[in-house]
Amino acid sequence: MNNLKKYKDEEIIEMLKKGTITRADFLDSGICPTCFDREHNNIIYGNDSPRMIYEDKDLECFLVENPRAIGHTVIATKKHYKDMMELDDDICMKVFLFAKKVMNIIKKVYQCESVYECTMCDGAMNHFHLQLIPRYSYEKRGSKNFVKERKEYKEDQDKIEQLRKLLEK
Repeated sequence: MNNLKKYKDEEIIEMLKKGTITRADFLDSGICPTCFDREHNNIIYGNDSPRMIYEDKDLECFLVENPRAIGHTVIATKKHYKDMMELDDDICMKVFLFAKKVMNIIKKVYQCESVYECTMCDGAMNHFHLQLIPRYSYEKRGSKNFVKERKEYKEDQDKIEQLRKLLEK
């Protein structure tokens, strides 16, 4: 695909609607798809509010639409940072303390054995986020859990409400 930076936002939106560009085209053009999505009413990733379990002025936390495990969750900064090295210390501390809290809540709500945390912001244009991936007692331990096959998201409103309630505390 040509560099998307030479197009107006309206033209990019039309290409998205027609399916002639992908998320990778944004990355290859040096445009953050996460920020573009936020600026243009969820045009790329769709509305994640039904899966949103926490949001404040700095962070959002939601269940993944194509999870590697039941309870797979993302924590993302609202402000654009390419990776952890760009986070200012206050945001870095906030993200990781919040991640610890979310991991413990996921473990409780989903009754998993552990919750892995990873961030792999890699490439020309990323948006910093953490992946929290539950590991259940019937699964093997180890790094292969970070690349488990993705599954179809199945909404569990009871668990979503439990997560939201526990995160309010």
